[in-house]
Amino acid sequence: MEKDRSSQAPPPHVLVFPFPLQGHINSMIKLAELLALASFKLTFLNSHYNHERLVKFNNIAAHFERYQGFEFKTITDGLSLDHPRSGNWFLDMYKEAMELKMKPGLREMLENISPLVDCIIADGFLGFALDVAKELEIPIIYFRTSSPCSFWVYYSIPDIIQAGELPIKGSEDMNRLLTTVPGIETYLRCRDLPSFCRETDIEDSIIKLYVKQTRKSPQADALILNTAEELDGPILSQISTKCPRVYAIGPLHAQLNTRLKAKHGESYDHFSNTLWEVDKSCIFWVDKQPNRSVIYVSFGSITSTSREQLMEGEDVVVELMEKSKDQGYIANWAPQEAVLNHPAIGGFFTHNVWNSTLESIVAGVPMICWPYFADQQLNSRVVSEVWKIGLDMKDVCDRKIVEKMVNDVMVDQKEEFVQSAAEMAK
Repeated sequence: MEKDRSSQAPPPHVLVFPFPLQGHINSMIKLAELLALASFKLTFLNSHYNHERLVKFNNIAAHFERYQGFEFKTITDGLSLDHPRSGNWFLDMYKEAMELKMKPGLREMLENISPLVDCIIADGFLGFALDVAKELEIPIIYFRTSSPCSFWVYYSIPDIIQAGELPIKGSEDMNRLLTTVPGIETYLRCRDLPSFCRETDIEDSIIKLYVKQTRKSPQADALILNTAEELDGPILSQISTKCPRVYAIGPLHAQLNTRLKAKHGESYDHFSNTLWEVDKSCIFWVDKQPNRSVIYVSFGSITSTSREQLMEGEDVVVELMEKSKDQGYIANWAPQEAVLNHPAIGGFFTHNVWNSTLESIVAGVPMICWPYFADQQLNSRVVSEVWKIGLDMKDVCDRKIVEKMVNDVMVDQKEEFVQSAAEMAK
């Protein structure tokens, strides 16, 4: 006789809580949906500000109504409504809001939510979530949305300092190899450290912030990383010496695409989870281009380009739009997964945030790497030196070098890069 469903225990209730930035929300909402597909009850906790933007630019309700018990809840990020939330705004949030406003808000929600939460999956950069979980005796799993290599470097910064390898002594020191970080001592240079490590003051507040948040990770019940053993096996082995319960469950976007297609006969790129309005019309332009003839350029949601880097200044965008209507297309925000998987795309000029790097790897698209900050510096080194599926252009602001690298990826070394990228994508 079939067991009475009403007598079965309710599904575990999981709270997923991302750091309030586009890239963090992107990967963690994918994880939440994967858990919903496995019949967990899900609560996705977002900031008021970001949830309003998600609802404004995406059909959230229609997409997630298929999952019984999937709920969205919000919490303040502690900043005023008129705060620009651009550039490194999240540092203001750390200074002004987390302990005073977000932490008590999280505690109050967890104490009053029904049914009670069985497990929290919190962004590993939200250290206060771990404190609250321990106070309320709720199991908590950390999810670090950056690359495993960068996590390991953040964790190792005190060891690098203790060994006398930091601070960096000047521009002449940038290519010096660092030998203190196990597993990457053969290719990690000063130049590849996170941008905040270039400070001459090793007591810098940003360095302390990254180290503090990362070194709390072993206190969580487990650590999730958005990668696969095939990509980061050696680094995962190193991380497991500090965090014994490490789960590599990525690339998440590919995992979710596979499961959605199997269950619903659809591809995940039918649904967007961005904080900006997506310009899907760019695909019509890409459709008209020959195979592997287009280079896709995107530097993410918070990258700030200096006037020197842009060179021509503000007028360059207008000029490009007028003079290259047939040769290019400028979109405010593109459907990146769909673009990268289009046969016309031959290269990706990227800042190498981890989500973009994974999406490019899965799509088999070679990269030109121009990192901006945080994990991007190290990601670009791994792409070029370890995986050999792109070129690293960090610390360069020269149009001739840009031109050469584009030609290398798209023309001169095209077949070599295409083959390497295709092998990585398997």
